Amino acid sequence: MDTQLQPVAEPESTLEPVQAGTSSEYPESNTSQSDLTPDTGSESSASHRKALLRELVETIVLTLVIFLLVRTVVQNFRVDGMSMEPNFHNGQFLLVSKLAYRLGEPNPGDVVVFHYPRDPSRDFIKRIVGLPGDTVEIRSGQVVVDGQPVENLIETVPSNYSTGLTELGPDEIFVLGDNRPNSSDSHSWGALPMDLVVGKVILSYWPPESWGLVKPPDGT
Repeated sequence: MDTQLQPVAEPESTLEPVQAGTSSEYPESNTSQSDLTPDTGSESSASHRKALLRELVETIVLTLVIFLLVRTVVQNFRVDGMSMEPNFHNGQFLLVSKLAYRLGEPNPGDVVVFHYPRDPSRDFIKRIVGLPGDTVEIRSGQVVVDGQPVENLIETVPSNYSTGLTELGPDEIFVLGDNRPNSSDSHSWGALPMDLVVGKVILSYWPPESWGLVKPPDGT
């Protein structure tokens, strides 16, 4: 608050005889000097509070901006279920790149998170075995892509089921769980549209013993 200075009215002057031993000076010293000094303490305190409030607002806004930017690039997920055993486990926490397939193309062996085609409110995690334009079938548990058996370079739980031939469109992929006999995936509900893919799994960060980058093999 700005300190307002009001003019000080002096008493009307009078003439009186000067008595011996009596001071003739007008007692202006009775007016305290501090009464005329601006209250700079209150102004400084108010400015300090405003500065603190401004810094707090800026910090909150910056935090929100960083959070939103990060969420557009990566997202964390928790594995719920056993369909990716023995490579991913129930309760494991993963980090997913949401830009992976905006900046690049899917590859066989990539582990992806996607919205379940029959219920998009649910998110699944599976491994890519067929790419757009491929033909995929499973013969007694053996994955066959474009008529060629695919060498399995990762550890999976084997299965003995068979499927018909699936021809993938330009924006479709074929995904399977690593726990082949206990997974709801493309062998049971068909091709996965790419627009349902949330992103590619790039990192496992919990539990600590599972910490590390998730690197796809050379095949599936």
